[in-house]
Amino acid sequence: MSAGIFERYRVVDIDTHVTEPADVWTARVSRKWGDRVPHVKRIGRTDAWFIGDKAVHAPGVVSAAGFDGTYPRFPRSYSEIPPAMYDAGARLALLDAERIHANVLFPNLGGFSSPGFLSLGEPELMLECVRAYNDWILEWAGADRKRLIPVMANPFWDVGAGVREIERCAARGFRALLMCNQPHHHGLPPLRDRHWDRLFAAAQDAGMCVNFHVGAGDTSETDDDANRIGRKANFARASTLFFLENGHCLADLLMGGVCHRFPRLRFVSVESGIGWIPFLLEALDWQWQNNGVREEHPEYDLLPSEYFRRQVFGAFWFEERGLRSALEQLPDNVLFETDYPHPTCQAPGPASIGTHPRLYAERALAGVSEDTLRKVLQDSAARVYAIA
Repeated sequence: MSAGIFERYRVVDIDTHVTEPADVWTARVSRKWGDRVPHVKRIGRTDAWFIGDKAVHAPGVVSAAGFDGTYPRFPRSYSEIPPAMYDAGARLALLDAERIHANVLFPNLGGFSSPGFLSLGEPELMLECVRAYNDWILEWAGADRKRLIPVMANPFWDVGAGVREIERCAARGFRALLMCNQPHHHGLPPLRDRHWDRLFAAAQDAGMCVNFHVGAGDTSETDDDANRIGRKANFARASTLFFLENGHCLADLLMGGVCHRFPRLRFVSVESGIGWIPFLLEALDWQWQNNGVREEHPEYDLLPSEYFRRQVFGAFWFEERGLRSALEQLPDNVLFETDYPHPTCQAPGPASIGTHPRLYAERALAGVSEDTLRKVLQDSAARVYAIA
């Protein structure tokens, strides 16, 4: 019997999250800020994160892999959360059990680009919280730097501070940067604005890839069932639409000249799926040519789809029907993820339709050429995230 896909390649999962332990910020941020520092309180039998005096979310909400219920049910306390979600040694053991070589690591608490810290309203404290997270996740990944790949948080609301933090983190070994995919939701210029060029230039100079994780804009709709369609139905609706938000992000990068100005910079669309991307690229190429964009910008030497192929990547973790078309058209730009341990992740559980990642991959990628499999599961991610 031939070896399975996960035995033939060193699989890199480019989107996983760490459920931050309760003391990440209280142990690292100056005590002068008191209770304004992110901290955990027990409310009834539920552990909940607070930023200042505002309850943000319960750690169990983002720790759903293997859970026997679905949102709005979730593990209530750290004692109900599996150690692989917050302990690095247990995470490595899980990787061995699932036959996954490496995890790329994203945060939870501050949001998927740190917008949660904006609510603090104090620039010094906001920056201190970002730096504390970066110091902690680098320590956490120290359990095995070859297999645990941290993505640095970024104080995107202050470009100067962001540049300095990129330089600090690059010197410490970070290879990836987290950037807000919807900065205009937070009162800042959109990604197509040259306001962000200093930050992109710093990332390019540092050799970091820039990651745009979904859910970094306004996420209030996930829990706000204003039209009373049902909390589960509304959560599923809003979560799906988050995937498509990255279409706005990619259009800004490709049509706004960002890829043209920073040709060595790699961008990754994280937790957004891959099946819709071929349509987006075809549509952008059509509009580009049909509206004479090259007459307006003769310096742009490539079509949007060509800029994408040169330096942008997307990732999949549940798709089957739309996956084949994406693989045929973009074999060099597709990465694999699981989104562990979020409610939408590919992980087995009594209430989930997900399964072990390797079982999903064997089914979804059956018949795909070995050359494409090697790129998708191993080589492309190793190149983007500088994994040995």
